[in-house]
Amino acid sequence: MLQVFKPSLGEEELDALREIFETGWIGLGPKTAEFEERFAEYVGAKYAVGVNSATAALHLACVALGIGPGDEVIVPTITFVSTAHAPEYCGARVVFADVEPDTLNIDVDDVRRKITPRTKAIIPVHYGGHACLMDDLWDLAEEKGIAIIEDAAHACGSSYSSSKIGGLERSAMTSFSFQAVKNLAVGDGGMVTTNRVEVATALRRLRWVGIDKSTWDRTEEATMEIASGIRRFARYGWYYEVSELGYKYHMNDIAAAIGLVQLRKLDAANERRRAIAARYSTALGEVEWIETPVEKPYTTSATHNYVIKTPFRDELNLHLRDKDIATGVHYMPIHLQPHYRNRPHGPLPVAERVWTKLLTLPLYPSLLDSDVDYVVESIRSLPAAG
Repeated sequence: MLQVFKPSLGEEELDALREIFETGWIGLGPKTAEFEERFAEYVGAKYAVGVNSATAALHLACVALGIGPGDEVIVPTITFVSTAHAPEYCGARVVFADVEPDTLNIDVDDVRRKITPRTKAIIPVHYGGHACLMDDLWDLAEEKGIAIIEDAAHACGSSYSSSKIGGLERSAMTSFSFQAVKNLAVGDGGMVTTNRVEVATALRRLRWVGIDKSTWDRTEEATMEIASGIRRFARYGWYYEVSELGYKYHMNDIAAAIGLVQLRKLDAANERRRAIAARYSTALGEVEWIETPVEKPYTTSATHNYVIKTPFRDELNLHLRDKDIATGVHYMPIHLQPHYRNRPHGPLPVAERVWTKLLTLPLYPSLLDSDVDYVVESIRSLPAAG
């Protein structure tokens, strides 16, 4: 079976884990701090705060902005449900915006229509790694006094106007996912980047149940003279204070050790993803009943997924399964999910029309060209579309 997604892990990640096991420090510690520093450098942000999931990253971003009951947060309806859950965890009302028919990114014009005096934040999602129209969103948000939290769960390594997603000055924060099948995969984990020191300081407290200093921050090296010489050991400082309600959301050094290796491989892995996507697009561009993904000139996509649009979506899904090819749907609009469907929302015609055509094809760095060709050949053989 050809999988839809598959992580690219190997001996380097195992070696990194062996080092961690030998030190005995597997919780929130020096590797997490190193990963945060390297990741911030990579995206061009001043600060990066590691957490245990992208859902936690989005939630903490909302908490750090003071989002709460009475506030509204605008999110695209085509995204993973965590984008909507995060502001709802804070008691805010989620307002769904429609998407662009080609990129599936949030529609800026619909965002403008749905802003009210209660709108506290907008969470644009860089769908599939394709950057949103951030200049238009920033201009709109600044005009209205609204914060922007970028959801870059698909966009690790993506660029907008030649700048890496995650280091952009006009957003309050950007959240990333390191879940098992993401471009940078650690099993599960996430990151929040920001250029605001007060936000980074708040996030570090909030991720560790409100404690003002992590265990590693309260540890220093000490020495003791013994018969065989000088022994060095970690001296633990017990004192800390809890000044606010926080969460158990921190990253650990096991995930961070894998993350450091994955970060070194990221650009090469994303290049391979783009090559696979180009091979798909060249071959499927000749199939009249398929619309292939676009990439606008203002972005370089991390190409997290390859999503075609076809009126034969469900037939093709079953046909490819019979050929041992797994596919997926990213995503059913959130406003149609049972938890959200009975709430009032404005018109979302593009999302409701387009999602029934979406099908995600296999895409990961170790996918062979011959595998891509087999997927294409199998698609072309769909009887219903003949």
